[in-house]
Amino acid sequence: MTTMLSRAVSLAESLGRFNSCKILTCKTNLAKQQARNLNVHEHISYSLLNEAGVPTPKFGVAKTPDEAAKFAAGLQTKDIVLKAQVLAGGRGKGHFKGSSVNGVKMCETPEEAKSLAGQMLGKLLITKQTGEAGRICNAVMVTQRMFPRKEYYLAVMMERAFGGPVIIASSQGGVNIEEVAATNPGAIMYEPIDINKGITKEQAERITAKLGLENVKDYISNIIMNLYKMFLKKDALLLEVNPLAEDINGNYFALDCKCRFDDNAEFRQKELFALRDWTQEDSKEVEAAKFDLNYIALDGNIGCMVNGAGLAMATMDIIKLHGGEPANFLDVGGGASTSAVKEAFKIITSDSRVHALLVNIFGGIMRCDVIAEGIIAATKELSLKIPVVVRLQGTNVDEAKALIANAGLKIVPIDDLDEAARVAVKLSTIVKLAQSENLSVNFEIPAIS
Repeated sequence: MTTMLSRAVSLAESLGRFNSCKILTCKTNLAKQQARNLNVHEHISYSLLNEAGVPTPKFGVAKTPDEAAKFAAGLQTKDIVLKAQVLAGGRGKGHFKGSSVNGVKMCETPEEAKSLAGQMLGKLLITKQTGEAGRICNAVMVTQRMFPRKEYYLAVMMERAFGGPVIIASSQGGVNIEEVAATNPGAIMYEPIDINKGITKEQAERITAKLGLENVKDYISNIIMNLYKMFLKKDALLLEVNPLAEDINGNYFALDCKCRFDDNAEFRQKELFALRDWTQEDSKEVEAAKFDLNYIALDGNIGCMVNGAGLAMATMDIIKLHGGEPANFLDVGGGASTSAVKEAFKIITSDSRVHALLVNIFGGIMRCDVIAEGIIAATKELSLKIPVVVRLQGTNVDEAKALIANAGLKIVPIDDLDEAARVAVKLSTIVKLAQSENLSVNFEIPAIS
């Protein structure tokens, strides 16, 4: 499922709110931020909403089949839903590896809930977002199935185009919001919020009126205001309720909520960030986070180690320009130590698809000699058999070049970035061809006396 951040671009494009420059800026910013912002499970979203005064259906979180049966019995209804707690969209259309069981299942009795939970827990759920690798399901949410009479869309997000937070709402919730924007843009409303003044009751009532909910004006206005208060209190980037549903008794519930929180606020939100489920993230990305490395795994075969997000993206572009495919985005930042550089090498080369490694460092705050020491230490410790192309410029670059030259290792230093990328692509092609013919290419470290 696409995030609201990317949806905002689609919505804005449909409504003509951005010029091309702003759209490009928004998309670039999204690519730079996707790695570390906190995303939480649905049951955590429910708990946060309840704490903020936004109603949800009754629910429980089960980590064993017996717990699932217990929670199902406590609901005292035959309309029971089990939802796999996996951080991926499309759970209902996905399936568990080796079975036809979906990530969202209906049942009527605690016994059925127990049986279904046994087929979910500890298994890998495969969706369009996870790919064939799937993601582990360690918990299931047991909740009451609702039968909405009407569904609405309500979101609060931080958006550059509005210079701060904005509330986005629609009377057409529960469907693909991009399609609504494209086919009926008038059905989507935007209410920018002054970050200094906060949301006013008049604004909340204006949104409620546009949703056609004047008959429950005070109730829905309070939900909107509580959602915004939660947005500020928790340092959120996105709170997306879809749908906000009216049931057959005229009650309103948030049936699903996507939450995303700013990793820059982790020092203020320690309790919230402690809920991060590392089992749902790429193991290499988890390891990188321990050393404050910004790492995103990709599908190519040329490993990249760069300092600065912009330079990293430019490096990946140049690799693609020469016909190669980057295996990762890795930004070591401005203050990485020798040990952090060494760990970055370990993470990159743990991917068996990596056939060459390109290091591109511009030494501003970061010193090139520190990077060189890390490269040398990693090359020796890991006994690398793949080619390493290094392009260093900036602070202490001469010292760095001397360290690499005197190390006696098979590291290829190149000053020009374009040439460095071209060589990395060529070397990766050689390694790939050799492996396809079951031949080995010798990039081993020579004996050091």
